[in-house]
Amino acid sequence: MKPSDTSLTARHVNPIIIMLGILVLAMLMTYLFESGEYQRDGRLVIPGTYQTLEKDPSFTDLFKMAHETGTGEAQAVSISGALLAIPEGLERMAGLIFMVLIIGGMFGVLQESGAIDAGLEKLLHSVRGNIYVLVPALMIVFSAGSTFLGLASEYLLIIPLMVAMANRLGLSNVVGLAIVAVAVKAGYIASVTNPVPLGIAQPLVGLQIFSGASVRFWFYLVFTLVGIGFVLIMIRREGFDTEKTWEVDGTALVLRHKLIILLISVGIAFLVYGSNRWHWGHAQLSAYYIGLSMLLAVVAGLGASRAAEAFVRGMKKILMASMLIGVASAVAITLEHGQVLDSIVHGLTGLIGEGSAQVAAYGMFGSQLMLDFLIPSTSGQAAVSMPILGPLGQLSGVPPQTTVLAFLFGNGITNVLTPTSGTLLAYLATAQVGWVEWARFVFWLWLTFIALALIMLTVAVNIGF
Repeated sequence: MKPSDTSLTARHVNPIIIMLGILVLAMLMTYLFESGEYQRDGRLVIPGTYQTLEKDPSFTDLFKMAHETGTGEAQAVSISGALLAIPEGLERMAGLIFMVLIIGGMFGVLQESGAIDAGLEKLLHSVRGNIYVLVPALMIVFSAGSTFLGLASEYLLIIPLMVAMANRLGLSNVVGLAIVAVAVKAGYIASVTNPVPLGIAQPLVGLQIFSGASVRFWFYLVFTLVGIGFVLIMIRREGFDTEKTWEVDGTALVLRHKLIILLISVGIAFLVYGSNRWHWGHAQLSAYYIGLSMLLAVVAGLGASRAAEAFVRGMKKILMASMLIGVASAVAITLEHGQVLDSIVHGLTGLIGEGSAQVAAYGMFGSQLMLDFLIPSTSGQAAVSMPILGPLGQLSGVPPQTTVLAFLFGNGITNVLTPTSGTLLAYLATAQVGWVEWARFVFWLWLTFIALALIMLTVAVNIGF
């Protein structure tokens, strides 16, 4: 199947319909599941404190106005409540949404400058058009940044460049996205020294932060190599011919293009430094991208009006997709309003037995896979689940490092595919790839990662990791 055919098929289901369907499912869960809550110490759940909340749901409640309340009981979410969750989700995720739009605008300026096309020509000429050399090298760099430094949203700036490179070689947008996304996700699954999940998960089970890195490094190599192999296979299936001579222009870049490429390279490097050194949030990152866009426009000599028009064109390309980020957030908000999220967490812990350590490790992994769909935030999932999994692991004979490993694998693997992940949706938006198209592309790799995780958990338990 050619790239164009795959894209056309994937567009049969509009992503808005998918997200609204998931939102309806979340609303119905507030009627079908009991409501309950854990006591918390800040963000952290206190184990053993779960209690059921009184709730008397009726499907006639579907038609209540959202502001109607009962006697202080937990309440199922009405249709109007679910609809109100959408603007609330847009507001909650506004920082990420605006950042994605600004990145799209900045890439519009880059495209208008002509430096991207010229730079890609030079890059492809340096490897003689051989993407089988270029892709593994790029993916290793991307995955290393993810697994060692926790880089994820920082790669949003890279994705349009990889998509442009894939298009230049006659490949689809989804391949350009995969070069970044698969590498980043593979790195995140193993998280050798990733401070985002390890900084929360390991102390909660009594471990030193970053301990066990040597074992996780070997797991990282396996996930990354499998990810690279998968992307190369998909490239070949799209029809890329290694014997074909690509007519790439190897002439020297003009000075203006060299300066733009140098500026974007320095800009990316300082972005990584600044976001880690000063812990930049979405607002600071958005301001940084705006400033970088202005500098690029000046160096490119576009002029104010031409640069502004290019910026707006870039934003328009990803407007609808970026809005999906807010709609996805409405799913979590609906579950929170119905107070069923803690009940689901409590129910998932029932998957973990107190007998075989092997079975318990699998149960931990399975519970994290499902929980990540509802709590796609890595730090949020760690804060909710690790205080519960730690004691359960001790009762089941699962070593603390393996408990952390089950969390890392479950969180990382689900985030490859879950449509409620803000980061994944931001990736899809900047690549202009629909979720259905991405899911079809990556599904078999997702299953492979699950199988690898089960094997690695088996090894971890047997060696007492």
